[in-house]
Amino acid sequence: MVSIYLLLILAAVIWAQAPSSPVAFRQENNIPPQAKRPAPDLTPEMRGDILMARKMYREAVEMYSTTGSDSAIIANKIGIAYHQLMELEVARKNYERALRLDPKYSEAVNNLGTIFYARKSYRKAVSYYNRALKLKPNSASIYSNLGTAQFARKKYKQALEAYDTALSLDPEVFEHRGTQGVLLQERSVEERAKFHFYLAKTYAKAGAVDRALLYIRKSLEEGFKERDKFQSEPEFAKLQELPEFKELMAAEPRVL
Repeated sequence: MVSIYLLLILAAVIWAQAPSSPVAFRQENNIPPQAKRPAPDLTPEMRGDILMARKMYREAVEMYSTTGSDSAIIANKIGIAYHQLMELEVARKNYERALRLDPKYSEAVNNLGTIFYARKSYRKAVSYYNRALKLKPNSASIYSNLGTAQFARKKYKQALEAYDTALSLDPEVFEHRGTQGVLLQERSVEERAKFHFYLAKTYAKAGAVDRALLYIRKSLEEGFKERDKFQSEPEFAKLQELPEFKELMAAEPRVL
């Protein structure tokens, strides 16, 4: 009887000292997990922007058109999509519609300028860029476009002035790439060698040595003939003692 009594006491002690974690673990499992916040729904405009970034321009037009919004921004974006499809007349109509909705929308004015630039109506393009700058006077991209239009008119002094201003407003303005957004920046020029000479001159004047050297090289590779200008133009004076500059002047780069 005593042994049975002792066994019962021992069992009670062991049970009392047993860890309670299994019970706690089951209780924790009964706590529902916190619900994840659902991702915000993309608007048709946001979806259109994604399609533009993927260069799916016609699909972007369809998506923008589902917004049902009488918005200058949407009209302008539809114009850019058609512009990328080279349907310039449809693009022009959408830019003009954007301006009817918002007469002070500088981006649409600029983009109209790019339509006339593409049609080689450079004087009219200059007029639109100047009009856009009155609405948005600190836009480096518009100054860049103005410079390119003046360059196309062979107004090189005015082109250089516009480029200088553009670079002072945004040191990366000539390096921007991409077509999405609300403002187009013109990149097509016929005299690429001379265009890169003027970019080299602009960078040299601003003290951006590496980029000045890069565009000197590009201009030479594209067949720029007036090599003596790199020695005589005052903007290049500070480069002339650099080994890289001397190497460029001594080399005969392969014309691409």
